[in-house]
Amino acid sequence: MARLLIAASGTGGHLFPAVAVAEMLPPHWDIHWLGTRDRLDGRLAPRHYPLHWVAVGGWQGGWRERLLRLFQLLGAVWTVRQLLHRQRIAMVFTTGGYIAAPAILAARLAGVPVLLHESNVVAGRVTRLLGGCCSGVAMGWSSTRLGRPPARIWYTGTPVRADFYRPAPLPEWAPRGSGPLLVVMGGSQGARGLNRMVRQQVRPWLKAGCRVVHLCGRDDPYMGSLQDPAYVERQFTGEMAGLLQHGDLAVSRAGAGSISELAASGCPAVLVPYPHASDQHQEANAAAVAALGAAVIVHENPDGEPLRRAIRRLLEPRLQGVTPALDPLVAMAAAMERLARSHAAADVAKVLDTFHQT
Repeated sequence: MARLLIAASGTGGHLFPAVAVAEMLPPHWDIHWLGTRDRLDGRLAPRHYPLHWVAVGGWQGGWRERLLRLFQLLGAVWTVRQLLHRQRIAMVFTTGGYIAAPAILAARLAGVPVLLHESNVVAGRVTRLLGGCCSGVAMGWSSTRLGRPPARIWYTGTPVRADFYRPAPLPEWAPRGSGPLLVVMGGSQGARGLNRMVRQQVRPWLKAGCRVVHLCGRDDPYMGSLQDPAYVERQFTGEMAGLLQHGDLAVSRAGAGSISELAASGCPAVLVPYPHASDQHQEANAAAVAALGAAVIVHENPDGEPLRRAIRRLLEPRLQGVTPALDPLVAMAAAMERLARSHAAADVAKVLDTFHQT
């Protein structure tokens, strides 16, 4: 049995694809997980895998903060290097983010092969800087360009958990009725700007006959401020597959993980890219999806008026009961389904197996 270290931490966009791959790995892999204590890892990473912690963060701030982060990174590389030796790790798999840097560097120093998965249209900083240090890179988009390409590259798509490809019921807590279901996805960490826009405009949607599920994330100070039987707020849900499969339209950030889940569910979307994302990668993700006709883009603004107009334009035909040929959501859903890569998790698992066999 070979021991695999999965380095995935921070947001659902990094964690969930790694979970999807772990679910597809054959039993000859003994899986360990590398995470950070102050993120979502303890709640979202599978608890049946041994979980190891390392301290690492981003490079935001002035030169003092960056100098501290550099020393923290060096310490993290040492910690992971010791872990690889102590646990006799045979392979490392990472989905990018802050934790990928010490995992890749430590694996390189230890002579352990490492596979990196890049989900975004625009390659992340770690992928651009350290992709060439990896044994291979699996990519979510064939159009992604790497700064220093590794020896081997695979186009796999972005892994999505298997339950998104199985029929799932609408969660019992979701509002019932015949009106269109609008699903607002604030992301695993929430999205204050998106939440604010939605709350400014949600009452007209409800008045028109829509049902709304609003996943607003943690620490939202306005959660519970609106009471309506057709409006349900939740911080987070483990029943996202059923929610999106039954959703008529989603409002979402444009992270690669969220887009992949929308595609797997065939749920059209209004994408609101996070304006402060590194390298504007959410903007690039949203543009790629919109170009295929699966989504429309609305940019974050203080009053939410563009969001109101987009929702009205997309949902009004369905509220009026038009034929499917005149319903824009029908064509958008079909385009979104064409984006799905149902074998992505299995394909990444097969790539990992090629290293196990060599």
